[in-house]
Formats: sequence, C-alpha cells, structure tokens
Amino acid sequence: MTIVQRSTLVGSTYEVDGLGTVHVEDRFDTGIDDLWGAVTDPERLARWLATVEGDLRPGGAFTARFTSSWEGPGRVEVCEAPHRLLVTLEPGTDDETRIEALLTPDGDGTRLVVEERGFPLDRVGAHRAGWVVHIEDLGAHLEGREPSVWVERWREIQGADRTPSA
Repeated sequence: MTIVQRSTLVGSTYEVDGLGTVHVEDRFDTGIDDLWGAVTDPERLARWLATVEGDLRPGGAFTARFTSSWEGPGRVEVCEAPHRLLVTLEPGTDDETRIEALLTPDGDGTRLVVEERGFPLDRVGAHRAGWVVHIEDLGAHLEGREPSVWVERWREIQGADRTPSA
C-alpha cells in the first residue's frame, strides 16, 4: 500500500481480486451542493477533470476525454445527488474500470472520497498519481485557480514515488 499526503489529501492503493484499486480523499471548504456540482456538472468537470458528452442519467452512455489524455466510453451506474456517483469506463471490455465518488458533510466543508477499481496491478502507481493530480486540480477549481499542467504534475508525483529499489 502506498500513501501520499498533501494537506488533507490522502491517496492509497490496494489489490482486490487481482486488480488494482486507487482510493483518494480530501476535505474541501465548500458545501456539499457546490462540490456535487463540481463533480457532476459537465461545464465544471471540464475545468478540472474531463469533458463529457452524452446521457448523464443512470443507465446513460457518455464519452469522456480526461485531462490525463484517457478518452473513451462510459456509463452512469448510480447518481444519488448529492452523495454518490458511480460510473463505469469502457463498459463491457477487458479494460473496464469503475469510478465511485462519495460526498459527505464535514463540519463547514465536504469530504470527497474517490475510488477507481478494476485496472491491472502494473498500473497502480500511474493511476494513483493521476487521481492525486485530479483531486489537486479540483481544489484549484474550487478556489478559482487554474489547474496544473496535468502531465508535468503527474510526472512529478511519479518521480516522488520511485524508490532506489523500484
């Protein structure tokens, strides 16, 4: 298990049934409705995570282009405003993964937990670094700042994760 902490941002990875899972969480100084909007509104998503087009209701199909450069199809599985969103990326393929976002009030702010599940174990470090950058960029969006240059920040985190034995 790898853990990274920046401010309140925590990221960890683990194996479930031979596949990788990334778990990231952070607390944001904003209300749950504002954070829910940042996680689900296509215009706001495009500012920190991905452009999405399509049917964004439960059961609906969409396409996404992430700032990480991943692009492909997805399906909305669960949308329980303002607490839970579950989507499947590349549904029905060998590369299928699920991303779940859980939001809970936390004092005068909101805690966000994101998990991505179902990718090959050799991609755990890359996915963890990616989600750390995405969550940092969400924080920048909420504070009215520009997001990072995604690939540069991702490489920086990847380099920090390397150990002499790796």
